[in-house]
Amino acid sequence: MNTEHHHHHHHEVSSMTHLNRAFIIGIALNLLYVIIEFIAGFLYHSLSLVSDAGHNLSDVAALALSLLAFRLVKVKANDKFTYGYRKSTILVSLVNSVVLFIVIGGIISESISRISHPVAVEGVQVSIVAFCGILINAVSALLFFRDRKNDLNVKGAYLHLMSDAVVSLGVVVSGILMAIFHVYWLDMVMSLIIVIVIFYSTWSLFRDSLSLSLDGVPKGVDFNSVVEAMKRIEGVKDVHHVHIWAMSTTQNALTAHVVIYCNTTLEQQAQLKHDIKERLITEQVHHATLEFETQEEQCKDVNRL
Repeated sequence: MNTEHHHHHHHEVSSMTHLNRAFIIGIALNLLYVIIEFIAGFLYHSLSLVSDAGHNLSDVAALALSLLAFRLVKVKANDKFTYGYRKSTILVSLVNSVVLFIVIGGIISESISRISHPVAVEGVQVSIVAFCGILINAVSALLFFRDRKNDLNVKGAYLHLMSDAVVSLGVVVSGILMAIFHVYWLDMVMSLIIVIVIFYSTWSLFRDSLSLSLDGVPKGVDFNSVVEAMKRIEGVKDVHHVHIWAMSTTQNALTAHVVIYCNTTLEQQAQLKHDIKERLITEQVHHATLEFETQEEQCKDVNRL
């Protein structure tokens, strides 16, 4: 076995094991905290803790969905799903971003209701419970930190956890201030600040996952750069009918018609195909299907997909 390939394979398996463990630990920690926070919210008559627990519960659901998608990626392709279930990671990323937008709506609704119905809460106890939430969410987020830029789905899980840490921080601060000054309207102000933070981080996730679900060119892949890179390879006369899309949140695919010289032998074609695929990997394209044609037999229907 090629040493480089073996090292890459080992790294990939190690990364998968790490992420699988990260999802399971994250789900367990957050589920435990949700139960504690719900109970504390009722004990201390704190609507903010109950609301935050609801927010954290959406986190658990998002992590569970992400783990499901992560497992489905490893399921082999079959005659019905010829790419396997890789694209489930994109769909789950889209669902995760929509869930976060729903959470934003819930926070805004709660803030508005507090204007007319301010709630007196036990600020010190609320702050202590919420501080525990910061620790749990921060620890959970760190589990996904190193892989967040490599997989859109992992990025979604990371953003969920960080947004919850921010929410918990807001509850801590407002709890302390309410305990000292009894200014309960601060809870509403903090909620609106949290909404802005969550919306800012969620918008890019929503935009990217929606684009990928519509088979848009993946972020980080420059369409023109890919085409030019292929054209620069010796033996290639032209490239057309190029399509680039994401098979999953980590793997990109390409199909293209490659115009070659008439006197290119079969052996040269095999080498040319190898060279093109090697070059495409440097352009973040991992799976390529290439159709060779000479200038004389070049397809005439330029509108053909």
